[in-house]
Amino acid sequence: MNKAPITVNAIINGEKIQTDKKITRENPTHPDQIVGYAPNNTREETIQAIDAAYEAFKTWAWSDVEDRIARMQRAIQKLKYATPEIAELLSREHGKALYDAQGEIAVSLMWMEFAVENVKKVTAPEDRKHETGRTIITHDPIGVVSAITPWNYPISLSTIKIAPALLTGNTMVLKPSPFAPLAVSRVAEIIADEFPAGVLNLVNGDAEVGIELTSNPKVAKIAFTGGTNTAKHIMKAASETIKKMTLELGGNDAAIVLNDFDVNDERALRRMVIANFLTAGQICMIAKRVYVHRSIYDAFVEKYIEAANKWIKVGDPFNPDVTVGPVNNKNQVEYVKSLVEDAKNKGAKIIPLGTILNPELMDNGYFLQPTLVLGADVHDRVVVEEQFGPTVPILPYDDEEQVIQLHNESIYGLTSSVWGEEEHAIKVARRIEAGTTMINTAAIQGLDVRFPFGGVKQSGVGREYGLDGIKSYTETHVINLPNDLELPYIPE
Repeated sequence: MNKAPITVNAIINGEKIQTDKKITRENPTHPDQIVGYAPNNTREETIQAIDAAYEAFKTWAWSDVEDRIARMQRAIQKLKYATPEIAELLSREHGKALYDAQGEIAVSLMWMEFAVENVKKVTAPEDRKHETGRTIITHDPIGVVSAITPWNYPISLSTIKIAPALLTGNTMVLKPSPFAPLAVSRVAEIIADEFPAGVLNLVNGDAEVGIELTSNPKVAKIAFTGGTNTAKHIMKAASETIKKMTLELGGNDAAIVLNDFDVNDERALRRMVIANFLTAGQICMIAKRVYVHRSIYDAFVEKYIEAANKWIKVGDPFNPDVTVGPVNNKNQVEYVKSLVEDAKNKGAKIIPLGTILNPELMDNGYFLQPTLVLGADVHDRVVVEEQFGPTVPILPYDDEEQVIQLHNESIYGLTSSVWGEEEHAIKVARRIEAGTTMINTAAIQGLDVRFPFGGVKQSGVGREYGLDGIKSYTETHVINLPNDLELPYIPE
């Protein structure tokens, strides 16, 4: 699908700002085709956006919550109407299959509606009378929020921040990834149009934009989804002014298959394959390494390959039969190739999976055929590094103590999954170091926006989704009215 390139603009204080310097976004399926252009904003323009948000906060913080809800509801309805257009644009600039792009928008809308329905519950003031007096507890907005989002799920990982921030009375400056800036800019534009000028601002750009967003003293909170190494720089920049932070970072999420897993459960194996290869493996919470009890290892691998070959169909994202499209960008292609090649050079067996439906695209687009890695060592790069692409190692283990240790020795702890008899799986899950552990499913299939999501160790700080995800955009303010106004135990 080749269309004329579109141009999206920055949004600063309610105005669409055009720039001479542009970010060019190609189509990963056809890299010679330009999908569109986003602004390459400057540090000065970023400061303008922060200043606009700072000024808007002075009044927006005291706006009525019913007004905020009504505005967000109108934005939700407009996004629903625009879903076909936005999904098509997302698929073209990102490379994910059209059904996957539609699913991302559906999850985004589900979360936005949850936030609308629950913001009053989270922010309602508490007025408690007790034996020593009266205490009022309020949950107030924090201030200007810098939201920096990645390319793999650009819309959902932006709305996960926009909805609670604006509904609780904060203002925001959003910076999308240059690898997927177009569809999310359309979403931000639709939302911003429903809110007063300066409440939601949008900039794009490179490192100087990111540095300003994380160091400017007028920014009160940083909401970042991305790599752990980048987060370390953000934390240093934020430390100068002790900013609040929510960081959802990298993961090396493991799937643990217990000895009582039914290898003949075709639907469970299909869920596992999807948990490995949805969005070409480019999901922070995808199952990136699979540990299988040695007693069922051979049978599991055989059935897994059958399930993978049945579900995986690689090709043009707009082909309705395609389940896996291209990788988002050339750098990621080369990185994944390096992991697979490293494993192969160390003696691992590389098994191609699935069917290529559009062979003519493979050489020119950013395509990788999904692969299974067998025989890798537990310390090989393909096992210990986050692949973020369509390859997965399956490794045998001998006992539960061993596999729990293999899981927990990782520096990451975003999500995990345990597969087997339910109570047995729960018992193992309780010993896993992760923000979320799913039973007999994994990745987006096990995600529920009603409950908090985030990582432990170097996979993040704080939580998104659920009531905790809304509350993370508020400050708790305690107002005490004691009955006895005299200080105790003060000598005359």
